[in-house]
Amino acid sequence: MANAVNSWFGLHARDLPWRRDGFGAWGVLVSEFMLQQTPVTRVIPHLEAWLARWPTPADLAAVPPGEAVRAWATLGYPRRALWLHAAAVEIAENHGGVVPEDVDVLLTLTGIGDYTARAVAAFAYGHRHPVVDTNTRRVIARCVAGQAEPAPPSRTRDLAAMDALLPADASAAAVFNAGAMELGALVCTSARPRCSDCPLAALCAWRAARYPEYRGPKKTVQKKFAGSDRQVRGLILAELRSTRHPVTDAEITTLWPEPTQLARALAGLLADGLVAEVAQGAYSLPHE
Repeated sequence: MANAVNSWFGLHARDLPWRRDGFGAWGVLVSEFMLQQTPVTRVIPHLEAWLARWPTPADLAAVPPGEAVRAWATLGYPRRALWLHAAAVEIAENHGGVVPEDVDVLLTLTGIGDYTARAVAAFAYGHRHPVVDTNTRRVIARCVAGQAEPAPPSRTRDLAAMDALLPADASAAAVFNAGAMELGALVCTSARPRCSDCPLAALCAWRAARYPEYRGPKKTVQKKFAGSDRQVRGLILAELRSTRHPVTDAEITTLWPEPTQLARALAGLLADGLVAEVAQGAYSLPHE
């Protein structure tokens, strides 16, 4: 399975910034933060602008966290910007400005979970670790388990399943990690898999079983964005990013017609540290 995926990946891999020679560990770390639940096409211009402005962890650590939130712009889930800034400070202060390569050390950094730690160790430093995302889980579920969709995520189960397929050679393992993700993103897609183009078609248990429907536990479906607290939070942050001056309660009340929801969204932003009250009834991005 790994040989087939790696051969296919060598011919069909997209030319993405973090796959190019010389793209360092800091760039890989930033890209992994940005790629969480965000399409690749939206990430690339933000990533390039970010690394041009802050090419090292120390560069980002030297500015207030509000600047990271401002630069995050429309990427979504803006707490990631705060976490990335905090991780940059920790790298600058505790690791000599160098992104760690050990998974356990990476896990001590703010905002870095098991996936990101393993991705940095594997893709930036070439260590042999299973790296599992949604696309990888779907490829394994279909090819190995014969299921249309993967079961809800399980760290222990998912890592063990990928580790069992991982080549012993570290460089081949890194290619397979990336290749399995790419295969799930481009070919073995959730809605319209292109089985005729798949390098695993002859090995696929789901195809051999004639594509049975998935009948296992369902994953949680996120609520619609329109009208949600997430939308209101985004409007408030957009208003704060649009100016270098504090934004008043009176200005914020114009952003959304429902005052209770608006107050709840603002309170959540304050609690998350994404917004700071710099005077009574006046707000800014943190530490600005």
